[in-house]
Amino acid sequence: MSPIAANLQAVRRRIFEALQGDRREVKLVGVTKSQPPASIREAHAAGCRDFGENYVQEVTAKMAELCDLEATWHFIGRLQTNKAREVAERFDWVHGVDRARVAQALSKARPEALPPLEVCIQVNISAEATKGGVEPSEALALAREIQALPRLRLRGLMGMASPTAEYQEQRAQFALLARTKEAIGRDGIALDTLSMGMSADLESAIAEGSTLVRVGTAIFGARGA
Repeated sequence: MSPIAANLQAVRRRIFEALQGDRREVKLVGVTKSQPPASIREAHAAGCRDFGENYVQEVTAKMAELCDLEATWHFIGRLQTNKAREVAERFDWVHGVDRARVAQALSKARPEALPPLEVCIQVNISAEATKGGVEPSEALALAREIQALPRLRLRGLMGMASPTAEYQEQRAQFALLARTKEAIGRDGIALDTLSMGMSADLESAIAEGSTLVRVGTAIFGARGA
């Protein structure tokens, strides 16, 4: 078994144990920023089918080299409107929508020949100025705007906890994202995705209802390694 395959197995075990018998599905997205195509092929051979990238300029060549793979591509970085066309044409999911202008650009650029682009609103749950995302109180207004756009399908919310090792502090931040999703649901907008949890905090995210975790280091090692 290759190291990447062994790491994937270990991450899947962590997800299973974190669910504590809960039968809900938690999708695993392998974050492949800075990873070469060969590593992505290894992960694909080990059963990973979802891959996340942060940088448009980095992924274009990778996608061309890996076009023979059956894979779902997630854009998980902060998106500028001048990159919206490239993302709308190449990716299946976008997790970091935090402005109506970005959503409008994605909708306009999404090719008619492709299915609607799956979208998550990024919410700033850690109150860190360095992180993108709308305030939790602003998420509903953005959800309404996205729902009205063609070529997009609003799936849920994405959030990142602050880099703390305190389990309860992580949970409190992820709980805020879950409550925000519930509030949007009460307004009649049904969401099915909570994209939260990474290598260091997937257990606390799953405890608060995560349905999708974005894992890089625990699968592929440190960036550039």
